[in-house]
Amino acid sequence: MTLDPAVLAALRADAAAQLPQVAELRHALHRTPEIGLRLPVTQARILDALGPLGLEVATGRALDSVVAVLHGGRPGPAVLLRGDMDALPVTEATGEPFTSENVGAMHACGHDMHVAGLVGAARLLAARRAELPGSVVFMFQPGEEGDGGAELMISEGVLDAAGQRVVAGYGLHVQASLRPAGRVASRPGPLLAAADRFRVVVHGRGGHGSTPWYAADPVPVAAEMLLALQSMVTRTFDVFDPVVVTAGLIQAGTANNVIPDDALLDATVRTLSAVHRAAAEERVRRLVEGIASAHGMTATLEWIPGYPVTVNHASEVARLAALTTAMYDEHAYAEDPQPVLGAEDFSYVLEQVPGAFFWLGATPPELDPATAPYNHSAAARFSDAALAVGPAVLAALALDRLAEG
Repeated sequence: MTLDPAVLAALRADAAAQLPQVAELRHALHRTPEIGLRLPVTQARILDALGPLGLEVATGRALDSVVAVLHGGRPGPAVLLRGDMDALPVTEATGEPFTSENVGAMHACGHDMHVAGLVGAARLLAARRAELPGSVVFMFQPGEEGDGGAELMISEGVLDAAGQRVVAGYGLHVQASLRPAGRVASRPGPLLAAADRFRVVVHGRGGHGSTPWYAADPVPVAAEMLLALQSMVTRTFDVFDPVVVTAGLIQAGTANNVIPDDALLDATVRTLSAVHRAAAEERVRRLVEGIASAHGMTATLEWIPGYPVTVNHASEVARLAALTTAMYDEHAYAEDPQPVLGAEDFSYVLEQVPGAFFWLGATPPELDPATAPYNHSAAARFSDAALAVGPAVLAALALDRLAEG
């Protein structure tokens, strides 16, 4: 950490002072959630909010992204700060006064908090433009919820938007429960998992339910595969480098007395290392094809790669911990003992440049973090108080890394 304590104290005070403005923007975003890669209303709100800051702004081609660059008054490197923009296909049930006006869409994962917080960080840093030793790229990203928006933005040049490759990238994710509002947590190494998907179709031969010996029934074969996949995980993968396979969709047949031609398994695979990620595909394929063959049938496997493992760089997590505790207190930061098996496409940024991704508690003060509805719930609520912390921490990370040269 290179920042003077007085600089950190000023950031903390300024972030608290601008909270009403940032919260107002968050409420406006929450009322008009949009899903996927095309978010015209959200994009327009971001452009309006950034307008007074005098940034170099560009919008995406393949998606409704916003990239804003703040060039400091002194030469130096560039860093990136990211906030994702998209909502979920959830009908809100929070009763908030600023509840979603778009039925079937909701900011149930707190991305409205991320956008408003990143605008808040931009305001804090723009106010310090003259002494800023380098540039900051603000990455407003659609399509995190499964559409790979980060990868698209990288392909459109976000990492080089300042005229040079960024030397570090930082992002955060709010949590509607688990920790009090304003508390920060992260860990070096894997923080979130890779999430891949596979679909298995077992090809049998249909017939009458009363005479299965005249058919080739794919349903018990698919069931055997489902159970064997769980044994495969526990018996062929090191428990200290976990793999999780979950088949959330099984489909077969149209009537109880008809043996179908085919049966479908649709599953997700979560891994925390590149080694196990690669091994999972090979072992799943061998297992399903072998079981099908043993029953005189065939199986078709479609492997659909998802987001890679989100891997934090140890030095950047150390920076995050030092800045957060210096700006607040020794309880403001905690190191998570283990990764989370959810996935996040900020992983694509961290594959390219060093950086850190971290959690920001946003449990409303009247709720118990241990029992409050979690992200993606129709009842998930997020405390505006976190918006006095997130922008300050992001701004501090940018300033501290730029000061390092």
